[in-house]
This record gives sequence, C-alpha cells and structure tokens, in this order.
Amino acid sequence: MLRYARGVVSAHRSAWPGVVRFRARLEDGAEVPVLGYPELSGAPALGERVLLNTTALERGLGTGGDALLVARLDELPEPRAQIAGHMVKARYTPLQTMVDALDDPAGEHHAVMRAAEDLERMPVVAADLHSSLPAIIAGALLDAPEARIALVHTDGAALPAAYSATAAALRDSGHLAAVISAGQSFGGDLEAVTVHSALLGARHVVGADLAIVVQGPGNLGSGTPWGFSGVQSAEALHAATALGGRPVASLRVSQADPRPRHRGLSHHSSTAFGRALLASVILPVPRPDTTPHSEIHALVREQLETSVIDPVGRTAPPHEVREVPTDGIPDALAQLPVRLSTMGRSLEEDFCAFLYAAIAGRAAAALIPPRGTSPAQPPPAP
Repeated sequence: MLRYARGVVSAHRSAWPGVVRFRARLEDGAEVPVLGYPELSGAPALGERVLLNTTALERGLGTGGDALLVARLDELPEPRAQIAGHMVKARYTPLQTMVDALDDPAGEHHAVMRAAEDLERMPVVAADLHSSLPAIIAGALLDAPEARIALVHTDGAALPAAYSATAAALRDSGHLAAVISAGQSFGGDLEAVTVHSALLGARHVVGADLAIVVQGPGNLGSGTPWGFSGVQSAEALHAATALGGRPVASLRVSQADPRPRHRGLSHHSSTAFGRALLASVILPVPRPDTTPHSEIHALVREQLETSVIDPVGRTAPPHEVREVPTDGIPDALAQLPVRLSTMGRSLEEDFCAFLYAAIAGRAAAALIPPRGTSPAQPPPAP
C-alpha cells in the first residue's frame, strides 16, 4: 500500500548533512512536514512542486512524523559527480542509488580491503536499538577518551544512514570517527557490501579502535518471538567472531516499559543472544555495588540466567557475564551532545536503558588492543 500526495514547498526547516527538511502545502490545503535526501531527489526550493510519500505519516508510523520526498515535479536533481564504482543500494527500487563501496574493485580502498581478513581483536558492540548508540559511545570514551569509534549502520531499519540526526551530531562533535553503511543501507561516510566488510573497513580504513553495529532509527517489532528487526544483532556478533574481533552484546533493558516482554531484559535480547547467537560473547552487567536500581538489576540477572546463559535447548558455546563499574556513567550520559530518548522515554524516565548500553561501551573499551600491528597491506602482485 502506498499513499502519495502532491504539494508545494512552503517553508524550509532545520536540516543536517544528507537530509533536507521543509513544509509542504498539499492540494487539499493541509500543511505537512517533509523529510528528503538530496542524494536521491536533490533539494527543492521554496515554491517548488513536489511528490510526497505520505503512507507512514497517515498511519502514524515511525518516520519521525514526516512525509518523505519522492521527487521534484518540475526540476531534476543536479547530476552527482561520476563515481568509479558500480555498487547499487536500495536495489531495484525506483530510487536505487549508485555508491563507491569500500570493497568495490574500482574504489580507492580496494587494495586494503583485499588484504584485510582480520579485525586484530578489535572490540565490536552490537545493539538492538539505535537509541543505544550515544550511550555506548559515552561509556567507551569514559575510559578510552582517545578511542576512534566507527558506527556500522545496518539495513534493519532506516536504510539512509543520513536519517540519523543522532549519528550526524556525534560525528560533528568528534564522538564518532565515521559512519559506514552496510548492506542495503546507504549514505554513510563509507559504504560496504556486508557487515563483515564494513567491520574490516572500520578497522583497516578508518583505523577504528572500536566498532558499534546497530540498525538505524525505526526498528520493526511485531510482538512475536522472532519478528523483530533487531534479531540481526546476533548476526553482527557472528561477523565479529568470524573476523577475529571481540564481540560484546549490549543488552536491551528497561525499568519503565509498560510491556511485560520488554520489562527488565527485553525479549529481543533474550532471543537474539540466547537463541539466535551461536558464538560466545561478553554480556556486560552493572557491578552490584556501584549503581542504584538494584531490583531491576536482580531481575535482569535472573532473566539472563534462564533465557540467555542457560536457556532450554541451548547448545552454543557459553557466554561470559562481565560485571562493569558504573561510576562516572551518569555524568557521561548527561554531558552527551545529543538528547537521549528511547521509545519516547528520556534518560530520567528510563535510566537503566542507557546504563546498560553505556556499560557495554565501557566493557568494550577495556578490550581495545594496543596498536602494535601495522595496517593491512595489499597482497603482492602475482
């Protein structure tokens, strides 16, 4: 089902790199907020006629309350600079776009990527919700303030990496070294064919000390055991393991979610890390003597034991539950340059959601290996 509408640009709104935002007056006189991607449609001027996708807006779904720009009806976008690569993302859709990928044979990084087969024990944090991203970074930088952190933006939710105003602000502030869009996701600082090559690019092209793998905003859940987009966090940890990284699972926890399946340890974490995950990973939890909310932490430990550590039928290698101190984390979270919000709840309303993400970052920071190895080099010519 698609819903389209024609309109005229009536006012510009604040934007960020890779995103345009404006208001449009529809043919019926209504005004709606609109978000678009210059990479796909260009940037319309005041008074321009535009074609909009209003499907999710009319249904009240998670597009941030915006209609989406499909096309400018009277103007074509300016031609983009010619690229050497041939990788297409959003493939076989009317808005498919061609990008220069890290792993493209015609790209500048191809020689390095041909040689890169190992993450050199770089820690990799995988999370379910995009809202965890700034908290993971805050926890990591608390103990490793000079660490270079790369975000691998997967295609589980928002395909355009530019949609994340959070990632854009963290990159502008220096908290993130680079955003790599993997799979069908596009629009990062760098592009990759797979999560595997994105992780290798993070280590060997970006020079990252730590990588975070998470889907963009707009995760999809269905209330069923397996029907949620965040299950791919297990696959990210498989990739980290296969490539010689140090996999760390960021637990999704809530003290305020009214839904029983997300109270304490979310069933998303139980499923992804307890049933879908076939590798051994680190599961960070707060050290009991360093944090409040002891009743939630006790509930999480109980849920971890029964649904992740030793669930019925689990035959995969055992995980490691690692206790992490929480001193300094509340201040680090409060000082972030972005507003913390998860499922509409603030830091004050659901502190534990961000605490568990932050301790995942802190646990990963403790695993950062010394830079004693040289970057990957291209193999010798045959």
